[in-house]
Amino acid sequence: MNKIFEVPLYPYERSPDQDAAAPVRHPVVIIGAGPIGLGMGIDLAQQGVKVVIVDDNDKVSFGSRAICFAKRPLEILDRLGCGQAMVDKGVEWDVGKVFFDDREVYKFELLPEKGHQRPAFINLQQYYFEEYLVNRVRELEAEGAPIEIRGGNKVTAIGTHPDHATLEIDTPEGSYNIEADWLIACDGAGSPTRQMLGLDFVGRVFEDNFLIADVIMEADFPSERWFWFDPPFNRGQSALLHKQPDGVWRIDLQLGWDIDKEEEKKPENVIPRLKAMLGDDVEFELEWVSIYTFQCRRMEKFRHGRVLFAGDAAHQVSPFGARGANSGLQDTDNLGWKLKLVIDGKADETLLDSYDIERIHGADENILNSTRSTDFITPKSEMSRLLRDAVLDLAEHYEFARPLVNSGRLSVPCTYDGSPLNSADALDGPIKTRPGSPCPDVPLGDEFLLPKLGNKFILLTIDADAPDVVEEDGIRVERLALSVKDDKTGALKERYLGHAPSAVYLIRPDQHVAARRPSFDENLFRAAIRRATGKE
Repeated sequence: MNKIFEVPLYPYERSPDQDAAAPVRHPVVIIGAGPIGLGMGIDLAQQGVKVVIVDDNDKVSFGSRAICFAKRPLEILDRLGCGQAMVDKGVEWDVGKVFFDDREVYKFELLPEKGHQRPAFINLQQYYFEEYLVNRVRELEAEGAPIEIRGGNKVTAIGTHPDHATLEIDTPEGSYNIEADWLIACDGAGSPTRQMLGLDFVGRVFEDNFLIADVIMEADFPSERWFWFDPPFNRGQSALLHKQPDGVWRIDLQLGWDIDKEEEKKPENVIPRLKAMLGDDVEFELEWVSIYTFQCRRMEKFRHGRVLFAGDAAHQVSPFGARGANSGLQDTDNLGWKLKLVIDGKADETLLDSYDIERIHGADENILNSTRSTDFITPKSEMSRLLRDAVLDLAEHYEFARPLVNSGRLSVPCTYDGSPLNSADALDGPIKTRPGSPCPDVPLGDEFLLPKLGNKFILLTIDADAPDVVEEDGIRVERLALSVKDDKTGALKERYLGHAPSAVYLIRPDQHVAARRPSFDENLFRAAIRRATGKE
């Protein structure tokens, strides 16, 4: 067994709060020290917001769990200070192959357009991801940032009030109470917080189960995503193979609905399935086995007064498409800067309603794509199966049929069309950078655009004049001036100008476009700043 599962990363230590005469009030308390809770805490601490993360665990999650991380979350992790560690350790991949029976039907490439700092995807076990995030927390602590992780702290009761939440926490040394101006629940799909508050999911649970096996083996398979429909080794079902670091391979095998989960997880039942797939001559060792059920569900609202939900605690999708952890990080990216403005008194707390609107939009988009994938992978009628198989047969010979094959539409960043924070589009520019869109990267000599945008409001000018700084109602917006004269690759023009000769973009701290115009108009951009902070 990997030693990482046995080492406490944030062991229990007695907190001064446990000896306080009255419950201590904290600006932000986060429940859950998984990837989303840690990411949320780092985001806030880097902005100077005091945050306490509590978890009844003290180690990384057992098993690889989430393994596929897309380009957009890697860009977010760059701003959190741990993107490079992820990329250095992870397995980069950009080729996927689809098989039907024993035939390769076709392959596809996921490489983004050239001129991006980060790859399309990496594979990396969640336990490494969590370790790197905890390491980043320790770095911030050493720098004096206001962040603390409390392991062995289990939240057993929550009370909600108009201006705060109360928590009762159990520890190895007894229970104690604290208060939070803001409480963020990142405690996973089973979210005890959600249950304690009497909240629930809406959506679908699909009648199918998949076996996940992390297998340690020496194999000469390439670093590609292989997906099988109706393979000889798992007739009538599907299978997936992915490479991870350290000689670990992820194998997913569809099992069907009416199964005994505990029996199916036993090594004596798992190993024959894997040998049927890999061959009797391949030596391997089981590292982790689990069974999951397809679910596409979300909470009706992610904000409940002073309690906010993020990640799997707020929404669940089937794992094909890598939309779980990737969308959870986009939750934290959306919420962090808004909560900072509210805490600093620079925005009304109604700004947080836009977190609800925008991330529910993102969750619905993920659920739609995940549901479609699930329906294609696991057809519910003989007619649906015949149609699917016909599509696969056609895809082997005809390119037009390949987009109809759905083995998991892979994660892409969400565009917040219709957000109340967007200003009307006033630029005849590329659709990919319309208001609400995440900013695509651009090479700038030996550097890239996204690191220059950082995590603050930016006025991006391209061959246009504007003030170096615009301040509006407490919001400071700094200018980043670029020119296509220096655009040797043509990427800046293609991604931000199109046919327009010039452009001015208002970019939010989460690097989403809030407004764009062909030139700077002070009154209109001041109104756009107010709108982007929930004041219009």
